Amino acid sequence: MPLFGVTFYFAKSPRFIPTPIIQAKIISLFILTVLLPILLYFLLKTIGKTKTIYLETPEERVLPLLLNCIITFLILFRVLPSTEIIELYYFFVGILISSLACLILAILKFKASIHMIGVSGVFMFYVALSIHFSINIIGTLALMFIIMGSVASSRLHLKAHNGKELIIGCFLGLLPQLILVNYWL
Repeated sequence: MPLFGVTFYFAKSPRFIPTPIIQAKIISLFILTVLLPILLYFLLKTIGKTKTIYLETPEERVLPLLLNCIITFLILFRVLPSTEIIELYYFFVGILISSLACLILAILKFKASIHMIGVSGVFMFYVALSIHFSINIIGTLALMFIIMGSVASSRLHLKAHNGKELIIGCFLGLLPQLILVNYWL
């Protein structure tokens, strides 16, 4: 989801950012948010820290969420520092806050929906970008709303979460992005 948010930002931002910089940011984010987590999952599975990709218990989620927080922290200070693209910096600060909150809940034996955290965080970022740049992205927002509903429905259908876990996941994704809008909007 972070890669979707960044790609959308570069596609819709009216600011001039040189193409080589955009490409470098997207490639580095692809490596850090897609490839590295996949490799870390296989490592965790090999050493017996996770049983399945579904991370069914809160205990199984602790180490992957901690690694996600470390990766997000690395992105904030190496790929998207606050001195470059402020909107994306605060987008990733929101992702870090959501990940930390989910980690704390996992330590407390509560399993919030990480899927809902991701999709609702990106949705709120899109809303904020629409306001910030005064662009009409109603179609994109409607599609994101449908995707949020589809994700929630699929998680319920698969019995991976209950309604409470989905709602808390949704708020964990929305609220940090909404609060951080005050710093860049």
